Amino acid sequence: MRFAPSPTGMFHVGGARSALFNWAVAEQSGGTFVLRIEDTDAARNRPEWTEGIISALAWIGIDGASPHFEGPYFQSAYEQQHREAAAKLIKDGRAYHCTCTRDDVKTRTGSEYQGYDGHCRDLGLSEGAIRFRTPDEGVTVVDDRVRGRVEFPNSAMEDFVIVRADGSPLFILANVVDDMEMRITHVIRAEEHLSNTPKQQLLWEALDTRPPVWAHVPVIVNEKRQKLSKRRDKVALESYREEGYLPEAMVNYLMLLGWGPGDDREIMPWAEMMPLFRLEDVNPSPAFFDEKKLRAFNGEYIRALPPEVFVARCESWLDPAWDREVFGRVAGLVQTRIAVLSEVRANVDFLFLDQPVFDQPSWDKAMKPGAADILSGYADRLATVSWDPESLKEALEEVGAAHGLKLGKAQAPVRVAITGRTVGLPLFESIEVLGRERSLDRVRTALAKLG
Repeated sequence: MRFAPSPTGMFHVGGARSALFNWAVAEQSGGTFVLRIEDTDAARNRPEWTEGIISALAWIGIDGASPHFEGPYFQSAYEQQHREAAAKLIKDGRAYHCTCTRDDVKTRTGSEYQGYDGHCRDLGLSEGAIRFRTPDEGVTVVDDRVRGRVEFPNSAMEDFVIVRADGSPLFILANVVDDMEMRITHVIRAEEHLSNTPKQQLLWEALDTRPPVWAHVPVIVNEKRQKLSKRRDKVALESYREEGYLPEAMVNYLMLLGWGPGDDREIMPWAEMMPLFRLEDVNPSPAFFDEKKLRAFNGEYIRALPPEVFVARCESWLDPAWDREVFGRVAGLVQTRIAVLSEVRANVDFLFLDQPVFDQPSWDKAMKPGAADILSGYADRLATVSWDPESLKEALEEVGAAHGLKLGKAQAPVRVAITGRTVGLPLFESIEVLGRERSLDRVRTALAKLG
């Protein structure tokens, strides 16, 4: 199996899904996942982009730590083999030199949309670009593991260019030759490459080699059923990693874009999904990338983490100066309330600040007429109440009752005074961890702010 991305500065979630499908087939068959970087386009060939691909793959569990992984290899290293293949095709009469420009073709055909007309086929030229001679009749049949038998009329394929006039091979030839050199048995890739497949299959056959197993997985679309686009949608795997999605949740979700285990289960670790995966079970219809569902998956995975693992995973989102013992006291509360790890900071920052950062909409919502009476009464109770969540709760219930308010209404101004926000961790556990003096100070500061 080979995965051959072009460096583009970001790693598309669709590419990650294709990589995982390749990885599953490699692992379950005892095969090898070959990472090859398509780097022949100098304008799109930057070392940091290649490193980004390697890093993104490693994040979802595909790297050299496994015996099923090889690479990265680079397409540019095989240029000599590309040239030799082109020379063989010319020698065998399967390709020829062509000096026609696009304007030449347009002049002869009278249409800017007409394909190449085969003008140079039998001229015996020794310079110019090199075109592959496609069959004039019949069909090229692609047996696709996902889409079944797909027929392409040969008459609809023009004699396509495989080497530019400057001698540099085009991707379509280089890709085939590289696959031959690396003994690739399966090509599992995005649906958008299906149109290239009959041309590649003709090249394989012309070079006297049996084509690989083809499998073109469905396109991924957004909620409007438009193909995911980096100009319009959040498609970079790195952005999800930076937001605090867990790799195991991302792997689980991506595997279900076009495939399912068949038993209505969705939350499944890789070790359970991998043996069940079959290319023949992949649905060719477009797969909807539902970020809300991915977020729900991630929340499930976060809640399933062992407490000590959750604390370790949160490290990147905590300020280095924050007391880790204090965070450890509320980590269990945080774990049940967040969907992505980046939400950790906003849930706990109030514990480590001299004063909370007041969110103005939260302040306006909570500090309505009567809020000062609640804060004043609760400040009096905080000075003497037993310091545990149940006692802190009972004290506020009593203050609220004295003003005709139930707990839900009475705790709104207290929560904002303590945390700066209307939502967050359980209030009374938060007050307990914050401590008596700091809690009193915050309630009094809020009172002063109310005037």
